[in-house]
Amino acid sequence: MGLLREYFSQHYPPASKYTEDDVPDLTGKVVLVTGGNTGIGKETARVILAHGAKVYIGCRSPERANAAIEELKKLAGKEDIHFLQLDLADLASIKHTAEEFMRMESKLDVLFNNAGVMATPLEQLTKQGYDMQFGTNVLGHYYLTTLLLPVLRAAASQSPDGTARVVNTSSFGHLLAKKGGVDYKTLKPDDNSTSESNKARKKLGPDVLYYQSKLGNVLLSNELHKHYGKDGVVSTSLHPGTIYSELGRHWPAFQRHAMGVFMKMQPATLGAITQLYAGTAPDAKDLGGKYLIPWARVGAPSADGCNEEAAAKLWTWLGEQVKAFEENHA
Repeated sequence: MGLLREYFSQHYPPASKYTEDDVPDLTGKVVLVTGGNTGIGKETARVILAHGAKVYIGCRSPERANAAIEELKKLAGKEDIHFLQLDLADLASIKHTAEEFMRMESKLDVLFNNAGVMATPLEQLTKQGYDMQFGTNVLGHYYLTTLLLPVLRAAASQSPDGTARVVNTSSFGHLLAKKGGVDYKTLKPDDNSTSESNKARKKLGPDVLYYQSKLGNVLLSNELHKHYGKDGVVSTSLHPGTIYSELGRHWPAFQRHAMGVFMKMQPATLGAITQLYAGTAPDAKDLGGKYLIPWARVGAPSADGCNEEAAAKLWTWLGEQVKAFEENHA
């Protein structure tokens, strides 16, 4: 009954008490939105740009980014929006992006870790050989966030409320992850199709591997706040709503059609509301370590998402992967 109750609460939420009009003046704020060229990220970028922030959107394609930027300038009536080339499936790209950002900016007030992939084929891996979904959605955002900590801390020290915000987009799907938390066997497969790792990945399948990555987003957000909340870095995770977007492009056609019938009921403009609340609302400065649900409400993650030992274990694993990469690319 608990899962069913959460389903209806989050898929048929009450009208939001927080709207675009409630977003405060963001003049002087610097904001980075990963995946800001499409879907929820694009809507988030539009609103914060319209409210005066200097906005960066991080994504892979310059062509798509520049097209989105021109559109957003017209919609928002503001010009201060810029492209950062970012491939979250490549740790080298992430490091380059973070270094480029810190050459241009001395602070980062809000980081929207919004980008993600869903239900990618099992054979698709990141540049460093990780499961595409976990590698992009979790490891990629971990590396980007930790690299940007100097400018996040700097923003917190300069902000009137003493905070910078990191907003981590998770999903209702994290409630559907395999019980017991992250299955580390599935995160970096080898070339042997009969190995334990590949058997475990095949057993979970693309959808459950996605749910696992969304659980990872919650755990990462919680642990990030545990480590850096004292420095004013407020980290939240959230389910943005069941939104019609490009995220389901890897689903089979029949699944896209069936889900699209429902998902079109909730446009990307609504999906941005909870992110905007977490990233801009004055009272959200006190929500570090919390999990938000549609629309702009504090909710509760799964039992696995509340597991402090699991969050600490994931944090350690993520740090080990980054350390190994940096040692190999020194």
